[in-house]
Amino acid sequence: MDFRRVVITGFDALTPIGNSAEEYFSSLKEGKSGAGPITKFDASKFKTHFGCEVIGFNPEEVIERKEIRKMDLFTQYAMYSAQKAVDHSGLDTTSIDPTKAGVVLGSGIGGMNTTMEQITEFAQGDGTPRFNPFFIPKSIIDIAPGLISMRFGMRGPNYSTVSACASSTNALIDAMMLIQTGRADVMITGGSEAIMNQAGIGGFNALHALSKRNDSPETASRPFDANRDGFVMGEGAGMFILESYDHAKKRGAKIYAEIIGGGMSADAHHMTAPHPDGLGAIEVMQKALNDANINPEDVDYVNVHGTSTPLGDIAETKAILKTFGEHAYNLNISSTKSMTGHLLGAAGAIEGLACVMAIRDGVIPPTINHSEFDPEIDNRLNLTLNVAQERNVKIAMSNTFGFGGHNASLVFKKFEE
Repeated sequence: MDFRRVVITGFDALTPIGNSAEEYFSSLKEGKSGAGPITKFDASKFKTHFGCEVIGFNPEEVIERKEIRKMDLFTQYAMYSAQKAVDHSGLDTTSIDPTKAGVVLGSGIGGMNTTMEQITEFAQGDGTPRFNPFFIPKSIIDIAPGLISMRFGMRGPNYSTVSACASSTNALIDAMMLIQTGRADVMITGGSEAIMNQAGIGGFNALHALSKRNDSPETASRPFDANRDGFVMGEGAGMFILESYDHAKKRGAKIYAEIIGGGMSADAHHMTAPHPDGLGAIEVMQKALNDANINPEDVDYVNVHGTSTPLGDIAETKAILKTFGEHAYNLNISSTKSMTGHLLGAAGAIEGLACVMAIRDGVIPPTINHSEFDPEIDNRLNLTLNVAQERNVKIAMSNTFGFGGHNASLVFKKFEE
């Protein structure tokens, strides 16, 4: 079977370091941290008092006020970013075949704000079940692609992917394959997450996964650094418009990059810890390279999962060395979570976008907050420490790994006719 080419014709980002794709990438290049004290609730009794929040978000820019109350915040983020991505692409959704246009989005947890609020109100009441009629539809993860499909009249494939922090990378891979195989011509895809709440911070604190560097939030996310102590929670959304090459050319769309391959694997090892030798990470990168039909030496940049957890960073760098061999030392590698925090199920979408914009601008965003090498990480690797680097990027890879041992990698290529 001949697979069709899949191109990117639009995108958007709603992040802690910018509420548009251009603001986001500008902040990445500047090495700007999005971390600060939590403002969405009183976190003084929690072990972690800070996170990377979306600032200045106004859902009324794209959603009618009466509809906002029917949506959890993660769906508002998704709807906002989807509308901006469609606008960016110049796609006239009224002129396309609606049965060949779809939406696939990833989220790790979905409507946790709604779930927490409703259960808390019930627990504090007298036992009378006074639940909001929108409790269930606001909470379920697949409501986000469902509502986006309604807005744009897209009647093709429509669902959510859930694979913890690999969720939106899995969504992009699915969307790519749907177009490659002719099941769709146009896909809106990406991810959204919004769990900057008591349950989110408390739950990850209980797992000892979050940094507790409360006296210096902006330096807390420090991937690969010897003094890292966990990740920083983030929130937001990232969205892409994918089209078949022929569909994009026919309508005269601007093409920003091409998606040429994806890989998926499982560690089959531990509930929350990665395989210590990076076994699943090696396999997923090799599968992505094979799917893209390229050699390891063809890759210029790897945007790593790099959460700033002691176990994860070591396992991933070992996996890169195993996968790329001597070429690993020629790669630019960076973890943009050092600036955005960890957006969980939305991480893959915004980090994939960092790859696309690195290809577009010829600039590798840095890994900030690095001051001391971890002796267990090969210091010959170019981790693009603290300052952005210029490079002509033809091919970039994005890695995302999730609790449960889920691994997903995507390969992006500079567009050529």
